[in-house]
Amino acid sequence: MRHVELTYTLRPDAAVPAPAAPLRNPMMDVLHAVHERGSISAAARALGLSYRHVWGLLRQWESELGRELLVWERGQAAVLSPVGQRLLMAERLAQARLGPQLASLKADLERVFSQVLDSDGAATGHELVMYASHDHALTALQDFAAGLGQPERPRASRLHLDLRFCGSVDAIRALNEGRCTVAGFHTQPFAGALSHSARTYRPLLRLGTHKIIGFARRTQGLIVAPGNPLRLRGLDDVARLQARYVNRARGTGTRLLIDELLTQQGLDPIDINGYEHIEASHAAVAQAVAAGAADAGLGTAYAAQQLGLGFVPLTDERYLIVCLKTALTSPAVQALIRALREPAWQSTLNSMPGYAADHCGDVAAMKRLLTWWPRE
Repeated sequence: MRHVELTYTLRPDAAVPAPAAPLRNPMMDVLHAVHERGSISAAARALGLSYRHVWGLLRQWESELGRELLVWERGQAAVLSPVGQRLLMAERLAQARLGPQLASLKADLERVFSQVLDSDGAATGHELVMYASHDHALTALQDFAAGLGQPERPRASRLHLDLRFCGSVDAIRALNEGRCTVAGFHTQPFAGALSHSARTYRPLLRLGTHKIIGFARRTQGLIVAPGNPLRLRGLDDVARLQARYVNRARGTGTRLLIDELLTQQGLDPIDINGYEHIEASHAAVAQAVAAGAADAGLGTAYAAQQLGLGFVPLTDERYLIVCLKTALTSPAVQALIRALREPAWQSTLNSMPGYAADHCGDVAAMKRLLTWWPRE
């Protein structure tokens, strides 16, 4: 058994862009750079290190692990050895699986350090606990609302969004049980009154008790290998070719979506090879495809693009935020609504692949944004 020691770095508000992975490891950074750049010298330049230093590190790690990490001959491009490739893919998949928890841990550490380092008598903004279905745009919103990269923004206007990622169903349940102030979930905008989404969400939401806050429109589809080698065009192809599929857990909005799409096409879960193969997030689904552990999985265009994978769009959906009507006027919820309505935030959202601002920051009755909500 190999042992792992975790570390982190504390940076000022004018932060360096976020690293490619939630947790950094020098060996994985080097392997990734060599894999991406095709040579040790190019990898060293990308990392801001000398060729001699990177070469020494590689030799040291190979000695410690007792495994060859690089296949390299003078005058030829350096490539990762089979062991190096498997190490890199396994580490990236593990990080993708733990991504939601790592994001929550990072947010908690930032909050507690801010409470100490910003305690000079100035107001430090608001805090808001949010349980939500995993979404990359929410992570971007968390940074925007906290004022990262915006040193000129007054502390009093900043919002610490304490994100706790879980399934859409569990997020709304957490709201109803008083474990959070707002919850995030997603659903097809034009799902019918008898759809899986309607039958699942409707018992959890109450007219006059809950209010919906608009957030985003996003595209979901099949994440596939670069170039889509199996020529998948939809779930019928996944079933017909018995492509290896990777799914999401029960209680997630994406699991509801795949079941809805299967029903619409007259397919059953048993028709899908890998329906019970579960990953924890869109990023983990994409990483499983990138690692060759699956041929396809349902996820966002953003997750596919981040890893240079292919994407087959299947449907658009609304990502919505819900809160109790009684919490709507609280300072923290009002700070969230103001952040959502800022043009700078909506521009950021619109620039993310597969995302578009959709009634962003609008407070609405459920029947306005949930088309399957019964009309009275």
